[in-house]
Amino acid sequence: MNSNSKRNNILAAASNLVKTRGVEKLTLEAAAKEAGVSKGGLLHHFPSKEALIKGMVEEIATEFVADIQDRVDRDTVENGKWSRAYLTSTYEDIAGNGINTALTAALFTNPELLGKLQNQYAIWQRNLENDGIDPVRSTMVRLAADGLWFAEMFGLGKLDDELREKVLREMSAMTE
Repeated sequence: MNSNSKRNNILAAASNLVKTRGVEKLTLEAAAKEAGVSKGGLLHHFPSKEALIKGMVEEIATEFVADIQDRVDRDTVENGKWSRAYLTSTYEDIAGNGINTALTAALFTNPELLGKLQNQYAIWQRNLENDGIDPVRSTMVRLAADGLWFAEMFGLGKLDDELREKVLREMSAMTE
C-alpha cells in the first residue's frame, strides 16, 4: 500500500469510527486499529489527534468543494446552477455521511479546524447571491439544504424518505 493510499485508509477508518462509535471514541490507537496499521504508521501521517481530525476535515471539504464545482461546470442552465449544485451535493452527502463525521469531530475537539470550510461557505454564499436568480431565494435554498443536512446529521426531526424527496423537489424548483 503506498503512502497516499495508507493516509486515505487512515482517514476513512477515523471517519468510520466517528460515525459508528462517536467522536469520543476517536483515539490514535483506535484509528490505527480500524485502519489495520501500526500506531507508528498512523503517527507518520498524523502526529496527533488534532492533525488526524484536521486531515479528515480537509479531505472531506476538498471532495465536497470539488463535487459542487463539478456540478456547476456540467450544468447547462446558467441561472441557478450554484444553487442546484449546492443542493444536490448536500443531499447526496446526507446519504453518504461524508462531511458529517469530519464536522462532528472538529466541532467537538477544535472548532478552529473549520476555518477553511467557513471561508469556502463565504465563497459559495457570494456565488449563490450572483446565481442569476433572486439572491433571497438562492440563500433560502442553501439554508434549507443545510437545515435538512444538520437534522439528518444529528437525528433531529428526521424526515421519512417520501417527505424528504418532496422537500428536495420543492427546493430544486426554487432554483429555476
